Amino acid sequence: MSECTGDPIHEVFIGSCMTNIGHYRAAAKVLEGAGTVKVRLWICPPTRMDEKQLRQEGIYDIFAASGARTEMPGCSLCMGNQARVEDGVTVFSTSTRNFNNRMGKDAQVYLGSAELAAVCALLGRIPTVEEYMEIVQAKIDPFAGELYRYLNFDQIAGFEDEGRVVAVEDMPKIEDILGIPAGALS
Repeated sequence: MSECTGDPIHEVFIGSCMTNIGHYRAAAKVLEGAGTVKVRLWICPPTRMDEKQLRQEGIYDIFAASGARTEMPGCSLCMGNQARVEDGVTVFSTSTRNFNNRMGKDAQVYLGSAELAAVCALLGRIPTVEEYMEIVQAKIDPFAGELYRYLNFDQIAGFEDEGRVVAVEDMPKIEDILGIPAGALS
C-alpha cells in the first residue's frame, strides 16, 4: 500500500463472486456513521441470498446512508457487462480482474479487500497503512467474530429453490436500477 498511498480514487466497486457476506458487513462497519462517501461507490453482492440477508441485517441501510449505488447481485462491474465506470477514472475494486478497459474505457484499477475499498470510498484516495489500521482496529476488529460469519446456504430452508424463480412483484423496476425519478418514463 505504501507505494500508492495518496493516489486518488474516483470510483469503488465492492463485489464479485470472490467476496462473501462478511466482506459486506465489514465494509458497512467502516462506512457506518461516517456520512456520504467521497467517490461513486458500487455495491454488488454475488447472490440474491446474500442480498436478502444483508437487507435483513440492515446493511443495505448503511450503504444507502453512505450514498452507495447498489446493483443487482451478479457480475456487474466485474465483467463490465451490466454497468461500467466513467471513462478514464481510477477505480478501487474487490474483483479479481484489473486488465485494461475491463470496468470502463481507460479505467485504471487497483484490486484489494472490501475493508480497504470502504476506506478508499470514505477518503477518496488510497490511505496510509496507519490510517487504514486505525480504522480497522476501531471499526472492524471489535466485531470481527460477528462480521465474518458465513452465509451457509445449506442451512437456509428452501435454499435449493431460492434462485430459480423471482416473483414479478419482487423484480426490480428499471427506473430504480437506473435511478430515474418516478413517473419520468410515463
